[in-house]
Amino acid sequence: MENEVEMGGSESHDEHQIEDLNQRLEQMMEEKPKAQNDMPSVQDPAAAAAAQASREEVDSRSVFVGNVDYSCTPEEVQQHFQACGTVNRVTIRSNKYGQPKGYAYVEFLETEAVQEALLLNESELHGRQLKVSAKRTNVPGLKQFRPRRVGFRSRSTHMPPYLCPYGYGKVPRFRMPMRYNPYY
Repeated sequence: MENEVEMGGSESHDEHQIEDLNQRLEQMMEEKPKAQNDMPSVQDPAAAAAAQASREEVDSRSVFVGNVDYSCTPEEVQQHFQACGTVNRVTIRSNKYGQPKGYAYVEFLETEAVQEALLLNESELHGRQLKVSAKRTNVPGLKQFRPRRVGFRSRSTHMPPYLCPYGYGKVPRFRMPMRYNPYY
């Protein structure tokens, strides 16, 4: 009799767990469409090309400002470049701790304002000489390929006579056989 009571208790516990799991499953099914809407879908090449074109267009209206004082605010940088044209946005980059990195990007509404802003190269703001140049468009993967320098050989063709690669003292004075090296 005692065994039957225990079994009945464990069955009710199992049923309770199953009900909990079913409730969680229903909640997850309700949240699934919301999560799919929030996640960005894989872009088709046409959308990616359009995004790249708009990014290049924004970059053509922007300038890079180097050697910006750490105490400068975006409003002060905007005031400095206001004479060139209408400033759309000023971005002062900062590190992961929130301290400014010492450079900024200024985006204008007109592309003609970029040429005016380039004339402000070596002007002073907060006692520091600014370096103004046109903003470059970031090309993903540009730094991945580094060509090998011509004429550079990483390994020598023969070993010096008194150096043994294994550290067993002096070696006889004969030329070591060349190791196969297809990319020298």
